[in-house]
Amino acid sequence: MNSTDRSAAPSASPTIHEEPGIFKPVDTSSAPESDQPHAYEKGGKATIAQEEDSTTNDDVVIVDWEGPDDPMNPKNWAFKKKWAATAIVSAFTFISPVSSSMMAPASEQIAQEFGITSSSIIALLTSIFVAAYALGPLVLGPLSELYGRSRVLQLANLWYLAWNLGCGFAQNEAQLIAFRFLAGLGGSAPLSVGGGVLGDLFRAEERGQAIAIYSLAPLLGPVIGPTCGAWIAQRSTWRWVFWSTTIVDAIIQCFGFFLLKETFPPVLLERKAARMRKSADPEKGTPREIRTVFDGADRHWKHIVVKALIRPFALFFREPIVQLLGVYMAFLYGTLYLFLTTIPSIFEGTYHQEVGIAGLHYFALGVGLTGASQLNARMLDRAYKYFSKRNGGVGRPEYRLPSMVPGSILLPIGLFITGWTARPDVHWIAPDIGIALVGAGTILNFQSIQTYVIDCFTLHAASALAAVTFLRSLAGFGFPLFAPAMYNALGYGKGDTILACFAIVVGVPSPFLLWKYGERIRNASRYADKRPVSQEKK
Repeated sequence: MNSTDRSAAPSASPTIHEEPGIFKPVDTSSAPESDQPHAYEKGGKATIAQEEDSTTNDDVVIVDWEGPDDPMNPKNWAFKKKWAATAIVSAFTFISPVSSSMMAPASEQIAQEFGITSSSIIALLTSIFVAAYALGPLVLGPLSELYGRSRVLQLANLWYLAWNLGCGFAQNEAQLIAFRFLAGLGGSAPLSVGGGVLGDLFRAEERGQAIAIYSLAPLLGPVIGPTCGAWIAQRSTWRWVFWSTTIVDAIIQCFGFFLLKETFPPVLLERKAARMRKSADPEKGTPREIRTVFDGADRHWKHIVVKALIRPFALFFREPIVQLLGVYMAFLYGTLYLFLTTIPSIFEGTYHQEVGIAGLHYFALGVGLTGASQLNARMLDRAYKYFSKRNGGVGRPEYRLPSMVPGSILLPIGLFITGWTARPDVHWIAPDIGIALVGAGTILNFQSIQTYVIDCFTLHAASALAAVTFLRSLAGFGFPLFAPAMYNALGYGKGDTILACFAIVVGVPSPFLLWKYGERIRNASRYADKRPVSQEKK
């Protein structure tokens, strides 16, 4: 261990550990303010430092990784261990959105049983789940930066599992709406915390493929859900819509108990520090204070918790990157849910197909989402490495933006095709092609934005994604509510043309603006990661 001045340590943030061995909240809110590499990426050993104090000089042990190859660092985990965690997080992120839309085909059956006549209440039964997506991440994202990713993810999933099971036993509309909202709160955790897990596990030049899979899950889930829900409702009772997803989620949770380990570096280092405090022998000398590299002077739990809970709001109001991409992602997510609710009316109403057959057209959206996602998964990291090499081996988050360019073009093209071909005199394959292009454009934009936000705000990725998720979930909740009125008044052609024009105005310039001004914006940011990526271990 080396003796260094405490002031030379990286920018610190408070960690509570008044009682040795007891896990307490961890905060890293001030770490991004420093341009120094974060402890969990630069390596380094525990060091003893002299802390300058107004009255005394006390020895302080600073706990960090044991060098750049420390196997405890999640970025150095074995390939299988990393991808096992990625698979579990993606599965959590998939099953919750399945629940969000799976009951849509059964909503008429539920309305008949409970005597619901209002079309708004019927729509609310489905969309209330997505409304909870807007609120849950604002609390669960920051909590994961206090108590760890795995703990918050798994407890939130158990909460979702319990209330989703309860939906199947609901006896009236009020119970069902309340249970759906509570289930959505738990199911929202992977939407923000999952991105933080991947940011912990993978270095910037490695994480593109993992985020491509993770980003596909919340978009593919709402596509598969209605297809399965239609056949379940047709051949059984609507209650099995909830019981079936609960069974699948329970299986995922069982795997999660064994495969999803803690990944958040400040929490892992705090556990290491707690073990050192417990094993310290006070009889061998003056007891030294043991802190992690993220620790600071103010360790009062109220200060830590309040700062963490307001961080998503601070990111939204202070960060232009979060504001611009949050609005565009809200439009993408809202358009996706709008299509999920209008596909049945197009193919049942315009083409007069049966419910089960009409539900198969959701696969057109799934083909676009999956096909573009698989291509982009291979291109994200290749493009990042290519532009990094051209920049002298130094990576930038802006190198995630190229896939937004085709995505922002395909989306309005798909909207135009779908809107103007959804007519009885045009074969049904034409709107399916448009729907597939909408899916492709959506996932290309979605993956690029998710990866860019995680690269920009690595340590606070969960809070940044919570801010973005808040907006997009409000859009996912609101768009389906006004869609019927819009299409009844304007028709599919004019209605989708309005959406396409918005996609062109907001989406097309975004990657070019961020490519040119993104680095300048990040350098002025309080929370964004300003480190050259070449400092990370290759």
